[in-house]
Amino acid sequence: MDYSILDFISLLGSVCLFLYGMKVMSEGLQKVAGDRLRTILGAMTRNRFMGVLTGILITALIQSSSASTVMVVSFVNAGLMSLAQAMAVIFGANVGTTVTTWIISAFSFEVSISDYSILLLAVAVPMLFAKKSTYKSLGEFLIGFCFLFMGLDLISKYVPNLQANPEMLTFVTNYTTLGYGSVLIFFALGIVLTMIAQSSAATFAITLIMCSQGWISFELGCAIILGGNIGTTITPILASLSGNLAAKRTAMGHVMFNVIGSIIVLCIFRPFMHLVGDITLWLQGTDPLLITAAEEGAMADSTLLAPAGGLTAKAQGAMAFGLAMFPTVFNACNLLIMIWFTKLYVKIVCWIMPARHKDEEEDFSLKYIGAGMLSASELNITQAQKEILVYGERVRRMLGMAREIIHKDPKDDKFSEIYSRLEKYEEISDRMEIEIGSYLNKVAEGRLSPEGKMRIAGMLRIISEIESIADGCFNVAKTMSRKNQNHVEFNDGIMKELDRMYDLVEGAMDNMIEILRELETPEDSRVINAYNREREINNLRNALRDANIFNINNKEYDYQEGIFYMDLIGEGEKLGDYMLNVVEGVKHQFKAAAPTA
Repeated sequence: MDYSILDFISLLGSVCLFLYGMKVMSEGLQKVAGDRLRTILGAMTRNRFMGVLTGILITALIQSSSASTVMVVSFVNAGLMSLAQAMAVIFGANVGTTVTTWIISAFSFEVSISDYSILLLAVAVPMLFAKKSTYKSLGEFLIGFCFLFMGLDLISKYVPNLQANPEMLTFVTNYTTLGYGSVLIFFALGIVLTMIAQSSAATFAITLIMCSQGWISFELGCAIILGGNIGTTITPILASLSGNLAAKRTAMGHVMFNVIGSIIVLCIFRPFMHLVGDITLWLQGTDPLLITAAEEGAMADSTLLAPAGGLTAKAQGAMAFGLAMFPTVFNACNLLIMIWFTKLYVKIVCWIMPARHKDEEEDFSLKYIGAGMLSASELNITQAQKEILVYGERVRRMLGMAREIIHKDPKDDKFSEIYSRLEKYEEISDRMEIEIGSYLNKVAEGRLSPEGKMRIAGMLRIISEIESIADGCFNVAKTMSRKNQNHVEFNDGIMKELDRMYDLVEGAMDNMIEILRELETPEDSRVINAYNREREINNLRNALRDANIFNINNKEYDYQEGIFYMDLIGEGEKLGDYMLNVVEGVKHQFKAAAPTA
C-alpha cells in the first residue's frame, strides 16, 4: 500500500486548515457586521416568516448555522427574543446553511479556488494593516475564505487513492452492502463526525471527497449529510448549558426540529432520494443515482466512469450538485411543513422542560449570562447589557429599603429585617459585579470590533458605579444603626429634609434605570435630566449643610444629632454622584454625541 503515516497526518492537517478557514471567515464576517448583526437579528423577528428570512440571511452571511443558532440562543437568553421567534429563526438557519454547501459544491470541482488563493491572500493580508476596522475584518474574512478552499484542495490531495490502493476498501465495503442498514450506519457516522467537527460544512466537504473518490455511493453520502443535520445541534446545546431556562428550551427546540425532520426523511429515504435525483437531472443534466449504478456495473456509461478508474469531471460535478441539492430540498421541505407548527413546538418544548418555581429575588443568580455563552463574543455584549439592567433594578430596590429604614423605629423588628436584607443585597451586589466583570473580561478576550471593545470598557465602568450605589445604600443602614446605638433621635424637621433629599435621589435613580433600559440609544432628554438632578442634589446638600450649622448654633438639635443627619445627607449626595457616573459611562461609551451639562 502506498499511503504513509505522513500522508495521514497531512490529511488531518488539511482538515484542520479547512476548519480554521471556516472559523476565521465566520468571525471576520461577524466583526464586519458588528452591531448591525445584533440589530438585524433583534428587529427582524416580528413574525415567524420574517424570523425565517432573518435566519436564512444571517446564516448565509456568516456561513455557519451553528454560529447563528448560538446567537439565537444568546438572544433568547438575554430576553431580546421570544422562544417562538427563536424557533422561526432556527428554521431559517437550517435553510441558510445550505448556502455553504453550494459554495463548496460549486467551487470544489468546476473551479479550483485554491489556485487563486495566493493571489487573494496578496489582497487580503495588507487589509489587516488598514486603519479602518471594517477593512481589517474584511481581510480576515478573505483569508478565512482562502484557507477554507486551500484546505478542501489539500483534503482531496491527501485522501487515499482507493483505485491505487484497493485493499483499503475492505472495511468500507463491509458496511456499504447492507441495504437500509448501511443508510442507518452512515447516518450515525454523520452525527458523530459533525459533533466532533462542530460543523456540518466540514462533514459535507468530507462526504463530497468520499463520494468523488468512490468510497461510498451517492445515497450513503446523503445519509451522512442527513446525520450531520442532527450533529450540528451539539453547538447550541453546549452554548445553552449555563444559560437560563429559555436558552435551554431554544436549544431543545432546535434539536426537535432537526431530529423530527431527519426521522421523517429516513422513513421515506428511497423515494426522497429519487426526488433529489430527478431535481438534479432536471437542473444539472445528470442523475447522481446513475453514477452509483455505473460504479456497481448495473449500467455502462463512459461519460461517468473514467477509463483509468474513478469518476469523470461530469460525474464529479453531478455528484457535488446532487449532494448540495439533498440538504437544500430536505431543509426547504422541513421548513415548509414545520413553520405552521411553531406554536405547537413551543408548547411541546415548554412541556418537556417545565419551569421550576422559585423566588429569585432574594437569591443570587445571573439571569442572562454564563460561561457557556461565549461562542460569539460580539453578540455576548447584549447578554451583559441585559444583566446590567437587572443589576441596576436590584440596586434600585436597595435604595427603597435604605429610605424605608430611615423611618423605622430601632425597637421594631422590621428595622432588623430591613437591615439584614440590605446586608444580603449588598453581598449579592458585590458578587454580581465580580461575575459580570469577569464575564466581560472573557468576552473582551474574544474577537471583537473596536466598537465592541469600547462598549466593554463602558460597561465595566457602569457596573463599578452601580456597586458603589449598593455600598451607599448599605452605608445608610449602617449610619442608622450607629445612630440608634447612640440613642439619637431625629426631630420632624430633620426627617422632612431627609425626605426631600432622598426624593431627589430616587428621581435620579429612576432616570438612571430608564437610561439603562435603552443603553445604546439613550434619549438626550434623559441624559440632560441626569445632570440637572445631580445638580439639584448638590445644591440641596450645600443648603442643608449651611442650615445644619445654623440649627446647631440655635440649639434646635444637638451636635451629635447633626452629625448623623449630615452623614445621611452626604450619603445621599454621593449616591447622586454615582448615578451620574453611570450615565457618564453610557454617554461616552454608547452614544456618539450626547449633550453636555
